Amino acid sequence: MKAIIMAGGFGTRLRPLTINTPKPMVPIGNLPIMEHVVSLLSKHNITDITSLLYFQADKIKDYFKDGSAFGVNMSYAVPDDDYGTAGAVRYAVGDTTEPVLIISGDLITDFDLSEALRWHKEKKADATLILTRVENPIAYGIVITDDSGQIVRFLEKPTWGEAFSDTINTGIYILDPSALNLIPEKTNFDFSQDLFPAMLKKNMGLYGEIIEGYWKDIGNVDEYHNVHHDLFEGKLSLDLKADNETANVYKGKNCQIGNNVKFSGKIILGNDVQIADDVILHNCVIGNRTKIDSKVEIRDSVLWADNQIGANSLFNSVLVGNNSFIGSNVQLMDKVIISDECKIGQSATVKANCKIWPGKMVEDGAIVSTSMVWGEKWNRELFTDAKITGLALTEITPEMAVNIGAAFGAYLPEKSEVITSRDASDTSRLLKRGLIAGLLASGVNVSDIETLPVPIVRHCLHNGNYAAGIYIRHNPDDYHLIDMIFFDGKGVDLPTSSAKKVERMYFGEDFERANLDNIGHLEHPTYPVENYRNDFLKDINIDLIQSAGFKIVIDHSNGSSSQIFPTLFSQFGISAIELNVSLNPRKFSSSAEENVQAIVQLSTIVKSLHADIGFILNPAAEKLTVIDDHGTPIDSQLLLLILTDLFLETNSCKKIAVPISASMGIDDIAKRHNVEVVRVASDHYAMMSIYKETDIDFVGGTKGGFIFSDFQTGTDAMLATVKILEMLAETRMRFSALRKKYDNYQRLSLSVPCAWAKKGTVMRELIKNSEKQNRELIDGVKVYLDNGSVLVTPDRLTASFNILAESQDKKSAQELLSRYENLVKSFQK
Repeated sequence: MKAIIMAGGFGTRLRPLTINTPKPMVPIGNLPIMEHVVSLLSKHNITDITSLLYFQADKIKDYFKDGSAFGVNMSYAVPDDDYGTAGAVRYAVGDTTEPVLIISGDLITDFDLSEALRWHKEKKADATLILTRVENPIAYGIVITDDSGQIVRFLEKPTWGEAFSDTINTGIYILDPSALNLIPEKTNFDFSQDLFPAMLKKNMGLYGEIIEGYWKDIGNVDEYHNVHHDLFEGKLSLDLKADNETANVYKGKNCQIGNNVKFSGKIILGNDVQIADDVILHNCVIGNRTKIDSKVEIRDSVLWADNQIGANSLFNSVLVGNNSFIGSNVQLMDKVIISDECKIGQSATVKANCKIWPGKMVEDGAIVSTSMVWGEKWNRELFTDAKITGLALTEITPEMAVNIGAAFGAYLPEKSEVITSRDASDTSRLLKRGLIAGLLASGVNVSDIETLPVPIVRHCLHNGNYAAGIYIRHNPDDYHLIDMIFFDGKGVDLPTSSAKKVERMYFGEDFERANLDNIGHLEHPTYPVENYRNDFLKDINIDLIQSAGFKIVIDHSNGSSSQIFPTLFSQFGISAIELNVSLNPRKFSSSAEENVQAIVQLSTIVKSLHADIGFILNPAAEKLTVIDDHGTPIDSQLLLLILTDLFLETNSCKKIAVPISASMGIDDIAKRHNVEVVRVASDHYAMMSIYKETDIDFVGGTKGGFIFSDFQTGTDAMLATVKILEMLAETRMRFSALRKKYDNYQRLSLSVPCAWAKKGTVMRELIKNSEKQNRELIDGVKVYLDNGSVLVTPDRLTASFNILAESQDKKSAQELLSRYENLVKSFQK
């Protein structure tokens, strides 16, 4: 049988370790990752191996040569173009009449491959995927199988709401010729995106076997630390090919050990290692030809080859690359990385989480507190959907903003132009300037429209020649948090795939700066407001609104909609009482209590003035709160029902879209109008994508955001306000009357704590529990029952599950809520 080792990838998230070393050659226990893979294949009598090479291919060829030293026959394939994962394998295999095993060259596993091959043959499968279960499945491709092992669904790197199981694709495949022949030659073709969906569509024998054992994708520096921790703790067993092994000490050839040296935990020494007197080592890997001077203490660390460590130095949980000199009395603290060919002067201190990139020099006595490249470490995923959110000036600092701008600019094509805006706060101004500095330094041009709201940013992108847009604001729910929102060149939220590329560049810290002649240019265009107004008015029946003579009260929340609306109101003949119209740099966000106070205040004013309706626009002018003519606030789910009814009464359409979390009343309204309902994930990107890609006439959100027409690509509270007035004028209806039509829908919700490590397990059990029920798996699990519906979703930001129950009576809704609360709790045990 033939095996293909996919030894590609630049190892960006492992930088700076992979700047001079291809990822498959990064050592685990002093042997390259790929050598461990070759050993596993050889153990299971798979010795005919082709390695697919990309980055620094010669270093892999020079190490393995023809494979005879490793008991295998090794050949190599270097694709002449980007053919994707499956296309590259087809390039390497050519035509074959035998099954082929595909395995990544940058993972560590002890799976029983012989068992997998036996299972593949027994099932007469066209393709078998080896699966495993992990605590955090969202970084991988989730696979759902039936009881026989046949695959029924794929989800490639899902959000938590789509994580319907903790069972993932390990990237190890067994493919029969029937599957390989579906891959077109010399064509960009991916396993997860193209081949496996095609096999599902053709009802071919696509199976997945869950195999017990150790598996770790060495995707980033943390995982590199973790796999060594598992090796030290005995959770992972590898053939370390040591020359001598005694009492958990694995020695290579010609090691020299001084007097009074203390070893504890697991110690792995390469060839020709020299350790002087009075050294203390605990859980360490010491690479070939490394020399350690006297009275050094090293704990939980990995040192590669050819390093020199000075006397009296102290290392804790450190990674050191090749050929570095570290002086005496040096302290390297937790999670420090010293790359290749660095020089750390005597008595220097490098503080926790710092990365020292190749060839850097730290002077004697220096204290290094930030990475010696450009950026600080961000301790979790950078993006959530299209946003970066963090504590203002604590997690998101001006320095970080510069680096985010530089990483985003490096991601964009050369000579691109980006449009930027912000809310009115001084903090947002400060961070936007840092972001702009990073963009300009990367060679990107910037058009800054100051404090104009998000809908105008989207409008500029939708109608201009910009490559992307960024809006910075304080989080509407917590003024301590800053949001950086990213848009693509059409005004749609930046897709997750693009966000992940920017994230990798940011974490890799290797984004390039422009040279002096190619620095970006900054300008402040004045046309966006006028263009927006002109297109806005084209989309509205002005005469109809004028004829209604509305009296309204509108609260701008000290946001920038106050710069747009006043001139529009005069053209619509609207009598408007406007509140909080000033751009207040100290009034940029509201607490929950302040939001309630604003609603109470507006309700009182609407009622006392006998106004027709009241509106609160959030500071970014994307979302809307409505007060009816009796002064009664309309919650966001009820607002969706009312606006859907109004829209279908006043417009001819065939299809509408709402989030999976939307009330079941939507289906009743749509049925009455003979309109199809499409449900999507409960996020803004899903709403925009469905509107842009299909023949949807209206998209309604459950958080006060709506998409009405081609005029705008995303939610626009200014447009929604006027559209509501237009529809009320046409139907001659009042909100209070419409509200009463939908009072019978009872919705209750709660949050159930759940550790991150248990989320995948809970989702898997929910899927199993509901498999014979009427359900939808779009964002979480939504189950339709005789007395109502329940939606259970893992929260994207906190260690919890959210449960939303709905029925036509409160008692039934409470029963459903309690039942699923107990289920989520029990599935964690």
